[in-house]
Amino acid sequence: LCTLVCKWTYSAESGWSDCFWKRIGLGDLTVNNHSKIGNDVLSPGSRVGKGLTTVAAQALGLPIGIAVAVSLIDAHAGGLGMIGMDVKGSNLPCENKPITSRFALICGTSSCHMGISKSPIFVPGVWGPYYSAMIPGFWLNEGGQSAAGKLIDHVVKGHAAFAELESKAKASGKNVYMYLNSHLESIKKSYAVGMLTVDLHVWPDFHGNRSPLADPTLKGMVTGLTLSNSIDDLAKLYLATMQALALGTRHILEAMLTAGHQIDTLFMCGGLSKNLLFVQMH
Repeated sequence: LCTLVCKWTYSAESGWSDCFWKRIGLGDLTVNNHSKIGNDVLSPGSRVGKGLTTVAAQALGLPIGIAVAVSLIDAHAGGLGMIGMDVKGSNLPCENKPITSRFALICGTSSCHMGISKSPIFVPGVWGPYYSAMIPGFWLNEGGQSAAGKLIDHVVKGHAAFAELESKAKASGKNVYMYLNSHLESIKKSYAVGMLTVDLHVWPDFHGNRSPLADPTLKGMVTGLTLSNSIDDLAKLYLATMQALALGTRHILEAMLTAGHQIDTLFMCGGLSKNLLFVQMH
């Protein structure tokens, strides 16, 4: 159901839209009760058939008949985990509030921003609303950034000081991002780390803007560069990129709030959520 609703125009309430397929010249897909594209649709987590087949069990080294569940899209599985999290005793703003107050950020190579509502909310530049695509009985809106971790990698590895950074990180027993995080702490002196980029700014749409501008033709930009190419400069550019991604999340969140979502707590998962600087900037 998750994939069909979010990617295939399927409705969890009414099924396939025959008029849509006919209008785009694919009316043959409606023949024999949509047998070509499938008509047996199950909700996420539902048991499929009689479990694992003999052939699959032998190939995977698993017991025959072991339960097989209906899947979700990768980011939506993360969103389900974040929004469904038990927060009792956590003192978070969303405690004792409906789960519609939660906002899930699934952040890796790219990022997805998930918010749910009891009634459909249309947000300009944000996908959805999709009914029961992630959480049964709730409408899902899905924003995103086309490049997140990929953008950070691109900026860091393309810098003239990357080879020096790599060498120093290896010598210190850290990966390059842990080293950059600690390096920023060492050069900020008595100021907040964010002040290091007061005159250095990144527009992060190097791979277009998915949300909320929904413009794949947009390009990235850096303003405030100098002729210096030291590790200090690389660290600051890395920080400015982190800040740009965080502000992109804010842009998406503000669009959803303006449209009618009531969100007060951000949950994160994915590789970038392990980076303390990325979390701090958000």
